[in-house]
Amino acid sequence: EILFVADAMTGQDAVKSAGEFHHRLGITGIILTKMDGDARGGAALSIRTVTQQPLKFVGTGEKFDAFELFHPDRVASRILGMGDVLSLIEKVEQNIDQKQAEEMQRKLIDNEFTLEDFRNQIRQLRKLGPLEGLLGMMPQIGPMKGLKDVKVDEGEIDRIVAIIDSMTRKERHNHMIINGARRRRIAKGSGTSVEDVNNLLRQYAQARKMMKSFSTGNFMGLGKRLKGKLPPMFGGFGG
Repeated sequence: EILFVADAMTGQDAVKSAGEFHHRLGITGIILTKMDGDARGGAALSIRTVTQQPLKFVGTGEKFDAFELFHPDRVASRILGMGDVLSLIEKVEQNIDQKQAEEMQRKLIDNEFTLEDFRNQIRQLRKLGPLEGLLGMMPQIGPMKGLKDVKVDEGEIDRIVAIIDSMTRKERHNHMIINGARRRRIAKGSGTSVEDVNNLLRQYAQARKMMKSFSTGNFMGLGKRLKGKLPPMFGGFGG
């Protein structure tokens, strides 16, 4: 087979390239990459029309296993702003332990969500791929409208994990005991500043509230509440 690899981020420019390659080589199929980003994949339809060849696979990340069969209904949903919930569910099922997820939900409902849980949640989410890509899979309607435009600072996430790693187990389980002296020690141990530690504790409180809203199904007006309240790692949507 002769497969044409198209970058989903290039848009209509990829259509011209695909047409030229097909004219000279006679391609037999198409692979669409970078579908884990915020591109909706509209170029896929145009490339299919120009070449009359099937779109066979999509790339959803940088690792070897981030490669899957093309599902036309899912790309259509992304183009229409309905997200790609099925692919998101598949990612979760493949990477998230069900028992851990149930325990996390219980803690959220019972208001027992600790900083250690926060760190573990971040690590679990990172197994699913770039966070911007995950947000792009969410339906862009109602309270979720605008999440696809959120820009995630992965470096900020690394700092958050480093700060929590510098805490004692007791501190991770009870953030209320983290006074000024403890904050200075944590900042020094993580190579960050006291301000960074203070910001994390505020972000933790916000995340705790937001995650409880998700766990209890309280989605009404969630998009409005998110605006201006997401941590700095979510630039472009937070305050």
